[in-house]
Amino acid sequence: MSGVTLSNVIKKYGDVQVIHGIDLEIENGEFCVFVGPSGCGKSTLMRMVSGLEETTSGQITIGTRDVTRLDPSQRRVAMVFQTYALYPHMTVAENMGFGLRMNGVPKAEIANKVAEAARILKLEPLLERKPKALSGGQRQRVAIGRTIVRGPEVFLFDEPLSNLDAELRVDMRVEIASLHKQIGATMIYVTHDQVEAMTLADKIVVLRAGRIEQVGAPLDLYRDPDNRFVAGFIGSPAMNFLQGQVAQGALSIPALKDAPALDLHLPADGTTIELGIRPEHLQIDPDGQGFRLDLIEKLGGISYAYLHAATGERLIVATDGESDLTDDMDVGITFDPARVLLFETETGMRLR
Repeated sequence: MSGVTLSNVIKKYGDVQVIHGIDLEIENGEFCVFVGPSGCGKSTLMRMVSGLEETTSGQITIGTRDVTRLDPSQRRVAMVFQTYALYPHMTVAENMGFGLRMNGVPKAEIANKVAEAARILKLEPLLERKPKALSGGQRQRVAIGRTIVRGPEVFLFDEPLSNLDAELRVDMRVEIASLHKQIGATMIYVTHDQVEAMTLADKIVVLRAGRIEQVGAPLDLYRDPDNRFVAGFIGSPAMNFLQGQVAQGALSIPALKDAPALDLHLPADGTTIELGIRPEHLQIDPDGQGFRLDLIEKLGGISYAYLHAATGERLIVATDGESDLTDDMDVGITFDPARVLLFETETGMRLR
């Protein structure tokens, strides 16, 4: 297995530049997730690693090999797409071994590799079935098995769970995480779903408009985002933001009657800021004032309360599933000032 290094990687389509000088180090055996909104360049970047997209400039290295100008077949990578692309007339075993057969690998070796992949993915009882007799999750496991038998240096997953229903997505996340632990391969995984990113990744790369916003371990990005974009993208439900301004060396938050005492170095007077705090770090004060409770979303063990302030700003608060709060109540909010993050409105950068 091998790590992957991107050095000042750029991608242009004519005069339009979509990837802007990406520098990234993915360690050998690491599970790295590219995450970001639609159009941020995450799939394009993965396709550049695979060789399916030409790199305009910069260098891509897999292990010690410069693969920037190599064909996909020479890069020793294997890719799993959101579409399974299985041959309907072939059995599971035949689908998994097809690529090896086309490369002239001996039958006995193919059988051994297919059997090992089937064991890892728990596909042994399904080897003689054809795709039409499989569930969506089983088909995706076959597609993954087809990559395992090739013994690639790097596995690439391009939104592989997009076509599955919610329950199967959870099951497959567990299976992919287990697969990574078993085989210890370098894996790059593209998703727009930050829950997938948080649950699977050793390292998350947050992308926006073809640039890296931040790289880090999942909980590091959650706890210590560099900017408003990362803070708002990582975490579910998303972080709450309230508008404020620095005046006379103090922080004024119109949505709050009393601005919290924050142990932070504030910028110059007149600077507009945004106060960020996560739903799980807020508490509702049923005897307080300042917010109207629009809706309680009861999910069993947890409930989400949707509030709005007199200023029109909205908040989501995570609360006890047994809460007796009701819609249309007037409430207040409390929180630990240590949980608050501040961002400069103009630049979006974190104030530390």
